[in-house]
Amino acid sequence: MDQFTINLLFVGASFALYIGIAIWARAGSTSEFYAAGRGVHPVTNGMATAADWMSAASFISMAGLIAFTGYDNSTYLMGWTGGYVLLALLLAPYLRKFGKFTVSKFIGDRFYSPTARMVAVICLIVASTTYVIGQMTGVGVAFGRFLEVSNTAGLLIGACVVFAYAVFGGMKGVTYTQVAQYCVLIMAYTIPAVFISLQLTGNPIPALGLFGDHAASGEPLLAKLDQIVQELGFNEYTAHHGDTFNMVLFTLSLMIGTAGLPHVIMRFFTVPKVSDARWSAGWTLIFIALLYLTAPAVGAMARLNITEQFWPNGTEGQAVSVEQIETDETYAWMQTWQKTGLLGWEDKNGDGRIQYYNDANPEMQERAAANGWDGNELTNFNRDILVLANPEIANLPGWVIGLVAAGGLAAALSTAAGLLLAISSAVSHDLLKGQLTPNMSERAELMSARIAMAVAIAVATYLGLNPPGFAAQTVALAFGLAAASIFPALMMGIFSKRVNNTGAVAGMLVGLLVTLVYIFLHKGWFFIPDTNSFTDADPLLGTVKSTSFGAIGALLNFGTAILVSKLTAEPPKHIQELVESVRVPRGAGAAVEGH
Repeated sequence: MDQFTINLLFVGASFALYIGIAIWARAGSTSEFYAAGRGVHPVTNGMATAADWMSAASFISMAGLIAFTGYDNSTYLMGWTGGYVLLALLLAPYLRKFGKFTVSKFIGDRFYSPTARMVAVICLIVASTTYVIGQMTGVGVAFGRFLEVSNTAGLLIGACVVFAYAVFGGMKGVTYTQVAQYCVLIMAYTIPAVFISLQLTGNPIPALGLFGDHAASGEPLLAKLDQIVQELGFNEYTAHHGDTFNMVLFTLSLMIGTAGLPHVIMRFFTVPKVSDARWSAGWTLIFIALLYLTAPAVGAMARLNITEQFWPNGTEGQAVSVEQIETDETYAWMQTWQKTGLLGWEDKNGDGRIQYYNDANPEMQERAAANGWDGNELTNFNRDILVLANPEIANLPGWVIGLVAAGGLAAALSTAAGLLLAISSAVSHDLLKGQLTPNMSERAELMSARIAMAVAIAVATYLGLNPPGFAAQTVALAFGLAAASIFPALMMGIFSKRVNNTGAVAGMLVGLLVTLVYIFLHKGWFFIPDTNSFTDADPLLGTVKSTSFGAIGALLNFGTAILVSKLTAEPPKHIQELVESVRVPRGAGAAVEGH
């Protein structure tokens, strides 16, 4: 059986499972559509939240970014994991106790203002749409590979699939679909990693194998990797080379952006009690850790495998020949990925070999001149293909490659569905039902939610054809927008009785607009290519890249909200009492008196 057929079987079986679950758990009311009837068990919700949160950025893109940069891109791991802890401890239980379906409903009620709710809806739509662009980028990569079509065709096919099952299931269908997707994606991520760790280190646990010895050379694996990449003119893999200030800002931006993401926060409204929200958060962290402890090993081992494939005789020997790439089964993955347009090579100097090295390094330029090389001949290696290509690069069995194809799609589709739910609920429940047409029937509300999803998919698919970065980089922009606009409003709404409606609205607008403009100046206006004035290699403000600006946007939001609130009237007494009741557990006062 050929690899294409195996891929179709695995992906087809997983899709049949998802669609079957979506039909079985189809939402019949708005309560089931938005919050799954609030009857989801904490362990089930933990799995669904993990699948919702571990998007294409985590599954498909993150290990690739770590693989080709090394230590400096460990910020993705630190920021996203730390942010989830922040969300679990500081926001989830309080928002669940408040008891509203959506983040914007909380902001509207807490700041006693339809305007605040409207601004929150706009912030959510902007952040979520940017996030969906990153997911659709991942969908395009995954569908392009397993159907062996171009990335563009894969993206269009994936958009149709996302629309089909997200629109009909609602939160109830998506919750149980995401449990299945979590099981698929975690097996698809860890099984190849176990195989590769055994191959390279003899250790079946990838996270331990990363710090073990390289079986072939007897050297520590990371020392071996450092040696090889430096011999080819690249930065030392395990060392810090970037700007520390930007690194700190980026990590902070990812952390507080995680805590402000609407599609994750919505999941805590699906459990019966406040205590269940806490348990859900704990279970989610365990399920997330299974992938996040494995990702650094996947990145490092894949980089070593790729480098050794291009230099099979060592870095001092001859590079791989074009004939070997075209005839050797070990290199068949290159031919397959070339069809997607995400991998490319060119024999520039006509010597029949493909030299892969850092041609920007002056020392390597001298070596290249001496050897007659004419620049790096691996002309295109999209970072988003690495995890999906990893089992093929390591020459693992066909069923493992099929499983990874199914896992990549599960990761991208699960988060895309959650984000589309957040967008649809913001438009139909908060904007239309909450503000513009309060007498709308439940049937009309569900229809408007589904139409909003369709529009969001169309926009994200169009922008996904020319994304502003790799999947994880695009998602980082969305985290920055959530950090600058939503997170401060939620924090001040829960922990400050003094911040009023005027301050909250002013803060959200300043945070969103300043961050959005900074991103557009670096990534192009509305992400249209070649309309940018700066690049992340040469940013507007010192060393602060567009992906890191969310933390500064959040500071501006906090500062504006506090300043404006001090200059205007205090919130009404009942709002201050509401904040107090949300924050203090029931019975706490009696316990203090008893003492």
